[in-house]
Amino acid sequence: MSLSLESIRPCFEGAIPAQIATCAPDGTPNVAYLSQVHYVDAAHVALSFQFFSKTRANVLANPYAMAHVIDPDSGVHYKLSLQYLRTETEGPLFQYMKARLAGVASHTGMSKVFVLRGADVYRVLDIHCSDTPAHGIGRASGSLLPALRACASQLAPCADLASLLQELLAALARHFDIEHAMVLIFDAVSRNLYTVASLGYAQSGVGSEIALGSGVIGVAAQEQTPIRIGYMTNDYAYIRTLQNGEDRAREIPFPGLAAPHSQLAVPIVGGDRLLGVLHVESEQRLRFTYEHEDAFAALAVQLGFAMQLLEQNAERTDAEPAGAAVRHPTGVPVAVRRYAADNSVFVEGDYLIKGVAGAILWKLLSEHARGRSEFTNRELRRDASLGLPDLSDNLEGRLILLQRRLEERCPHFRIEKTGRGRFSLVVDRPIRLEVLP
Repeated sequence: MSLSLESIRPCFEGAIPAQIATCAPDGTPNVAYLSQVHYVDAAHVALSFQFFSKTRANVLANPYAMAHVIDPDSGVHYKLSLQYLRTETEGPLFQYMKARLAGVASHTGMSKVFVLRGADVYRVLDIHCSDTPAHGIGRASGSLLPALRACASQLAPCADLASLLQELLAALARHFDIEHAMVLIFDAVSRNLYTVASLGYAQSGVGSEIALGSGVIGVAAQEQTPIRIGYMTNDYAYIRTLQNGEDRAREIPFPGLAAPHSQLAVPIVGGDRLLGVLHVESEQRLRFTYEHEDAFAALAVQLGFAMQLLEQNAERTDAEPAGAAVRHPTGVPVAVRRYAADNSVFVEGDYLIKGVAGAILWKLLSEHARGRSEFTNRELRRDASLGLPDLSDNLEGRLILLQRRLEERCPHFRIEKTGRGRFSLVVDRPIRLEVLP
């Protein structure tokens, strides 16, 4: 090809509608507008298939087409000679295009019309520039590589998951000018993602959950592909519909923006395992470009490696708890109630935590009542009663979640790190434990 697809990627942002020209077997031409042209790789694009139209019939009969796209910054026109290869109706590519189309449809009031039936994959045979651009073809946009390099350097020294997450959010704010972000960890037991760190929200939302496949975050995790949307859409909202009052009593409000016009969710993967999701958002439309998507995808790779390495180091820790004396506080006892069905824990009637993190807290409180205050990560991993999965238990993530929930919601007891793989439970008031079905 005389031009590269990479050099004209701004044309595929959807700011200006594209067109496709096809030809029927009898030679009759047809021109139609396209909702979406998606960059797949250096040799392929995917076009949105929404209707059983004349375009569709022509392509199936004659697999050659011509797409017309426009650079929204320079106004330069390009023509792409295409060869139809296949249609994908599921998987990462389809889900990505479906999410972006939902955003465009919501923005234009066409949600009931813009329904993606498939992602049509084409080989790009040639690219022709119809104009002479003022600043040259294939000009470089503002690079995010310096920001990515600075961010990666800031994360490299982190020796534990808590500092890694803290430095990540600080680096996003400092180097990428991100105002709202969150990191969620995948829980293989519940098949949900739970928030462990956030930036820029009135409430941290630590402990809030998103189901796998739900919203931008859940779809990015399920398909293990970045999902980027430039317009607000209810189709990919991250607020779950709760079924009854009891469920609401055991839910932590999600920290997301009320009206996010731009969202980018990037899966964090270690090897072949889903570890979590990095999510950024903005009230500004079209805030995140494909450069942001590429940069955050690269950052997520580093996060995945770092999280795996920290997990492996934690598993090799041979620390044993110290024999510290247990403090016996005085005062009015704090009522702590556990519901065995889902390990949800309530303190003084207020919901605190549930699931595996709830089971961990209950173990710590029960052991403290028997005279222990020092614990190790290793002993928790070996305790079958906690329900940790055999692989990828994310124990450090669960302990971070529990520690931060206690800091935010419970002043009576807290978790303090005492060394590598060791921590203590500090209790400031007597505790009365109660178990219900």
